[in-house]
Amino acid sequence: MSSTAGNKKLIAVIGSTGQQGGGVVRALQASSEFKVRALSRNPGKHRDLGDEVVQADLERPDTLNAAFEGAHGVFLVTNFWEQGTDELKQATAAVRAARDAGVKHFIWSTLPDAEAISGGKFHVHHFTGKAKIDRVVKEAGFVNHTFVIAPMYYQALVGALAPQKQADGTLGWVLPLDPTVQVIHMGDITELGNIVAGAFAHPDEVGHGEYLPLVGDFMSFNEIVETLNRQGHHISYKQVPKESFAVSFPGAAELAEMFSYWEAHTYLGSNSSDRIALSNKIAGRQPSKFSTWARVHFPVQAP
Repeated sequence: MSSTAGNKKLIAVIGSTGQQGGGVVRALQASSEFKVRALSRNPGKHRDLGDEVVQADLERPDTLNAAFEGAHGVFLVTNFWEQGTDELKQATAAVRAARDAGVKHFIWSTLPDAEAISGGKFHVHHFTGKAKIDRVVKEAGFVNHTFVIAPMYYQALVGALAPQKQADGTLGWVLPLDPTVQVIHMGDITELGNIVAGAFAHPDEVGHGEYLPLVGDFMSFNEIVETLNRQGHHISYKQVPKESFAVSFPGAAELAEMFSYWEAHTYLGSNSSDRIALSNKIAGRQPSKFSTWARVHFPVQAP
C-alpha cells in the first residue's frame, strides 16, 4: 500500500485510545488530507477508531514494523504513569521501526526538560524522561520531525488533580504550590490533535524540529479557583508544605517536585510566546480558554 492511498497521506497514531491520541485521530479524520491508522494493543475492542485499526504494542517492537508499513507519518505518545513503562525504550523502538518503514514525518509528544531548564535543581521525571527522547527523534534522520508539547490538562482538574472533599464537606485543593504565581500553561488536551494535524499538513513550516505547545490559558491557581467560583462553585485553596504533601499518597513526591519547578520556571520553562503563536497558527484556531471549557466539563454540584 502506498503512503498516499487515494492521495490521502496515511498517518499511524500510537496511543489512539488515550486522550491525546484520540484527539489526534479525530483532528486527522476531520481533515480531508489524511487517512488514519489507529494503533492499539487490542484492535478488536476499537474497530471504529480509525480508517484502519491495527495491532501495535510498544512493549513488543516486532508488532511495530507492520503497524508503520506504508505510513507517511507517525504520531507517538507514551504513558509515563502506566506501571513499569520505560519510555526511552518504547520510544526508541518506535523511532527505529518508523525509520525502517520509510516514514517521512515523525511527531513526538514531549515535555519540557525540567532538569536542563533548572540547571539540575529539579528532577521531574515525567517531564525530563520525555525530553530525553527528543534527541533520539532528531538523530533518526526523518525527512521531517516535529515536537508537540502537552500542557497541564484542564481534564486533570476533574481527574487526578480534582479538588477533594474537606472536613467541613466543601471542596478544596490542598497543594504545595503558591496560588498567587501565574505559572500554569494549561489546555484542553483533546485539542492537541489540531496542532498535530496542522503540523502533518505543513511540514515545510514546522517539520524541522519545531516545538509546538498547546496552551489555551496561562493561570495561577487563584485564577483557576476564581474562574470556577464565578461559575457558581464554592472551591477553596490551601497551600501546604512540599514535605508533608510529598508523602501523602503514591506519586505525590513527583507532583510536589513538578509544582516547585513550575514555581521557579513556569510549566513550559521559559517565555514561550513565539512557540505558542506558531502552534495556534498551525492549528488554524485558538485553543479553548479554561472558563469556556469549565462551563461544560466542571458541572456545579448542587449543595
